[in-house]
Amino acid sequence: MKSRAQLAAEAIVEKLRAEGHDAYFAGGCVRDMLLDRVPEDFDVATSARPDVVLDLFPRTFAVGAHFGVLLVADEIDGEEIVTEVATFRSDGAYSDGRRPDEVRFSDSAEEDVIRRDFTINGMLLDPQILKETGNLPEATLDFVGGRDDLAAGVVRAIGNAEKRFAEDKLRMLRAVRFAARFGFVIEPVTEAAIRTHAESIGQVSCERIRDELTRMLTEGHARRAFELLDQTGLLKQVLPEIDRLHGVEQPPQYHPEGDVWIHTLLLLEKLTEGASPTLAWGALLHDVGKPATFERAPDRIRFNGHVEVGVRIAAEICRRLRFSNEETAQILALVENHMRFGDVERMKESTLKRFFRLSRFPEHLELHRMDCLSSHGDLTLYDYARQRFAATPEEAVKPKLLVTGEDLIAAGYKPGPEFKQMLTAAEDAQLEGRIQTKAQGLALVRRNFPV
Repeated sequence: MKSRAQLAAEAIVEKLRAEGHDAYFAGGCVRDMLLDRVPEDFDVATSARPDVVLDLFPRTFAVGAHFGVLLVADEIDGEEIVTEVATFRSDGAYSDGRRPDEVRFSDSAEEDVIRRDFTINGMLLDPQILKETGNLPEATLDFVGGRDDLAAGVVRAIGNAEKRFAEDKLRMLRAVRFAARFGFVIEPVTEAAIRTHAESIGQVSCERIRDELTRMLTEGHARRAFELLDQTGLLKQVLPEIDRLHGVEQPPQYHPEGDVWIHTLLLLEKLTEGASPTLAWGALLHDVGKPATFERAPDRIRFNGHVEVGVRIAAEICRRLRFSNEETAQILALVENHMRFGDVERMKESTLKRFFRLSRFPEHLELHRMDCLSSHGDLTLYDYARQRFAATPEEAVKPKLLVTGEDLIAAGYKPGPEFKQMLTAAEDAQLEGRIQTKAQGLALVRRNFPV
């Protein structure tokens, strides 16, 4: 059954062809269809110039008209579908390492394809032939050997790899991501070109680097992606703090798996496709403070203060990559609290319930589970925390307070430094079930904090 996105793209192709223009499905959607995957979206490449596309489709948005890229909106079964439509083109110089300074529109589909990034992304598909024959290979236009590379499991730059990466530095990260996502290898000449240009990845905006890394972490093949980042020299450039995890020993009685780098890779291996970005980044950064705090003590290797140092390092990474305040807060919370599970069985009831109040606590639980399975393998504390969290209703974790600041003032207390201690003492007693009424709470405060 065709998706709404495919139906919308087919309608665009049909209308363009009815007006005498060439038009095809292009890029990732063709690759995914040949891999028997459902494309997330469909792009269209056409000989029609941008002004023609604007005139043909009533709801069209010029997001990159200078480069011949427009968005065409349509509604199918009540859902708005937006399709990218790009005019065939050849590119001029890329002085900023990201986008061409100028483009020349073309009537040639082949000329358009040979300026694209990788052979597996450089194929076109004729939906009319596909509709008539039902034969995907027969409907595919392949000027660059993409089908052969797809069958062989190879990510290969189109044409001169050095030139492709000099044009657009982000392509280096995309090569790694595609290879990891599909379980492919990077073709040797292409990989060598990445190593040559790795130091120039800094020309790409921090936001684009962040987004590519987040995709690598959440597409279900994070370990392979980071192994390839390391292998190509990109890791040292985009995340030098993670590169420093290599060779940092850990106490074998707690970490029989090896050094901090291996431990982190094992966590990344457990991130499933669709994992939340904050959990994924929390997993990557949870031990980022260990290299700076490594100490070979007389009894064993120690990392005193690695959580606090890790939070500071993670905060700098989040700032550099321009995460939102909300994302940053959750990532830092995961780093800051990942060691607290060691005390979970000994926590007072009030402390445990406050622990459960952490935003998105299931992410904390999942990070701890992955952390245990990537080291000693003992899930005792995880099981205890999970069961207690599941058994504790939300109203018991954060109940309506029996004693408030207004109650203390009415009881004759003046606001001051001790106010917080009084409220905390009353709330602790409430969480632990030692008081059930306001009167009992105020009596407790009077006993411990005489007026």
